[in-house]
Amino acid sequence: MRILLVEDDDLLGQGVVAGLKLQNYNVEWFQQGEQALLSLEHENYDAMVLDLGLPDISGLLVLQTLRKRGSLLPVLILTALDGVDDRIAGLDAGADDYLTKPFDLDEVYARIRALIRRASGRAESAIQYQNIKMDPAAHTVTKAGVAVDLSRREYSLLHELLENTGRVLSRNRLEEGLYSLDDDVGSNAVEVHIHHLRKKLGNELIRTVRGVGYTIDKI
Repeated sequence: MRILLVEDDDLLGQGVVAGLKLQNYNVEWFQQGEQALLSLEHENYDAMVLDLGLPDISGLLVLQTLRKRGSLLPVLILTALDGVDDRIAGLDAGADDYLTKPFDLDEVYARIRALIRRASGRAESAIQYQNIKMDPAAHTVTKAGVAVDLSRREYSLLHELLENTGRVLSRNRLEEGLYSLDDDVGSNAVEVHIHHLRKKLGNELIRTVRGVGYTIDKI
């Protein structure tokens, strides 16, 4: 799963990025609103964490521009502006959630999980698919009740596919969820992770759509 962080504070941004990566998210971090808007035109994200006090344009303008484009990307505002009027303005501009600084990172993680869960139409945190269960809060995967050991990128790839059952995701889309823009990605990196997931969870779980990508079929 890929998160866009828009935050101009160096120390805070570094801390949030490090924390989200420990939660198995791939994170792209921009410190200016215009940079974020440009990235949003060309890249896919599962959620955005947005500060309002940016050095070039306001976070509200970033959000308003995003919504005018018709994007339904889940957005969590993370800001020092804690007045009622500020909250109302952020939510009315199209934010899905609003959290003020200082904050607890565990709460940020929980709110992001909730946003992604709602965007996927799920009511519960855990994802159940046949005999496979993924718990994003605990970062665990079981098959028929038995724990399955996955690498960070195997877990992230499985999470992306399970959140999008019934949709065919291209290799490029899956790469975006696994690797940062600066990573050196091998030409068959996704195929290697798919191969490992099939060995651990069964060949029938992930279906290849030749020339298009990969999918986990809806039950």
